Amino acid sequence: MITVLTGGTGGAKFVWGLAQIVPPEQLTVVVNTGDDLNWWGLHVSPDLDSVLYALAGKLSRDRGWGYEADSFRCLDRMRSLGADGWFQLGDLDLATHLRRTQLLASGKTLTEATAELCRAMGVKNRLLPMSDDPVQTVVSTPEGDLSFQEYFVRERWKPSVTSVRFEGSDQASTAPGVLQSIIHADLVLIAPSNPVTSIGPILAIPGVRDGLRCSTAQVIAVSPIVGGAAVTGPAGDMLKMRGFAVSAAGVAECYRDLIDVLIVDSQDEGSRPQIEAAEAHAAFTNTMMKSDDDRIALAKFALATVAREATR
Repeated sequence: MITVLTGGTGGAKFVWGLAQIVPPEQLTVVVNTGDDLNWWGLHVSPDLDSVLYALAGKLSRDRGWGYEADSFRCLDRMRSLGADGWFQLGDLDLATHLRRTQLLASGKTLTEATAELCRAMGVKNRLLPMSDDPVQTVVSTPEGDLSFQEYFVRERWKPSVTSVRFEGSDQASTAPGVLQSIIHADLVLIAPSNPVTSIGPILAIPGVRDGLRCSTAQVIAVSPIVGGAAVTGPAGDMLKMRGFAVSAAGVAECYRDLIDVLIVDSQDEGSRPQIEAAEAHAAFTNTMMKSDDDRIALAKFALATVAREATR
């Protein structure tokens, strides 16, 4: 049984690769919901949707987010009527949020609504939000606080960041099945997602860190930092803000006491001593998921790493 902690576009790609080689009944995916927002009165779960669309074969290849071959006529019309339009929802994507909001309004939890969307889209993997309770990632800047989507999408992650917090996390509970999937897993994988704003909210839910520490599973993370920079997005800025080096070694320090192995891109093989100083083994391969073959190869390498570590 394999459990993946994930968020962001890199995480969705990695999960897709795993789903090609792991039977659906053996794969549970726990997804960050700190990025969720209310947009035009709808409950939008960007990271859940990216994984959902990836597993359904509907994630846009051109954009890396949203529904494949979508149109944006509703967005254009809303803008013409004076509504905010900085958060871009496609027409087919909009249907997902309409249905989720409808399900939540009927009394379903986010976990139940996600399961219903999975069934409707033919996704057989177990896809879980980190919590059914509201948790909001808040990015503090010199000009004031921003929600993550305001920072990332509207401001294009240009403001300097002084701190990040996860409002509501200390009162939140893990969604049903999350802790069990971690504690009873044979393998826990942390996707190549932003350690601070994609994986951080999951780890902030009470019980998750303890679950990782007490699980007998191997815990293996994939570094989203390659060659001293984030592959995409503000992961480098976030690590630096938290006092970690913008490097694979910095990722290992961020996950200290939680992971057994860090998978790192081959060009960073010189970082092995620093990673091992953070009490994690290092394994090196190509982590740049530029094609479907790359994604599958990285997933296979992650599974093979378990076997190598077992003989260590």
